[in-house]
Amino acid sequence: MQSLTRIFRELHNSATPRAVRARYAFICFDVLVVGYFVVTTFLDFESWIVFVDIGIGLILSVDMFGRFVAAHDRVGFLSKPMTIVDFVIIASLFIPALIGNFTFLRLVRSLRLLRSYVVARELRDVSPFFAKNEDVITSTLNLLVFIFVVTAAVYVLQVQVNDSINNYVDALYFTITTLTTTGFGDVILVGSAGRLLAVLIMIVGVALFIRLVQTIFRPNRIRYECPDCGLTRHEVDAVHCKHCGRQLHIRTEGVAE
Repeated sequence: MQSLTRIFRELHNSATPRAVRARYAFICFDVLVVGYFVVTTFLDFESWIVFVDIGIGLILSVDMFGRFVAAHDRVGFLSKPMTIVDFVIIASLFIPALIGNFTFLRLVRSLRLLRSYVVARELRDVSPFFAKNEDVITSTLNLLVFIFVVTAAVYVLQVQVNDSINNYVDALYFTITTLTTTGFGDVILVGSAGRLLAVLIMIVGVALFIRLVQTIFRPNRIRYECPDCGLTRHEVDAVHCKHCGRQLHIRTEGVAE
């Protein structure tokens, strides 16, 4: 057990090359899992999907067990919100094998993308690329998570009652056209719950969507706290703090002209 603990703590808590590769692998795995969840919304419920769900559930269970073993405060680990989300997602992968398929599980499973926040935060400390592009990566994750969760909510609430929404693409189409304020009007949400969800997307989602897109495409900056005024974001080639004028000593490789 001690050797197992040592291995998991290396993979989850250290900056060794093997640990960095493992974290990159889990980011890729998370993306593939979310993609699988999206693809299966187009398919009829079949037995092979149950087996794949169980396989993914077992892998996620091993990952959670590894993080539990690696944690120094294991009781605190079990009470973390992300741990609770992971428990719910893993349960959603085993439930269809026991009592049948449920559409609402699509919404639960889309929350798996939240795990990428944790992995990206860990990679920031060990990967120069992540540290340099942290704002863009975080904003991209925020945008993807928001789109996935909102689309899953639209799909779950409308697929049984709305003739315009028959699969995940229809829900994604409605979400994107609403967030971009295009609003073609060929797909609308029906019922009181649908209208309330549409109002929520228009009030909160549009402003958030625009903000996140601006963050992704605005000029790249680097995190470096000014010793005098505390400003933390500067241009990568900044010599002086834009706020107070103090000379900075930002370590960079230079900016190509």
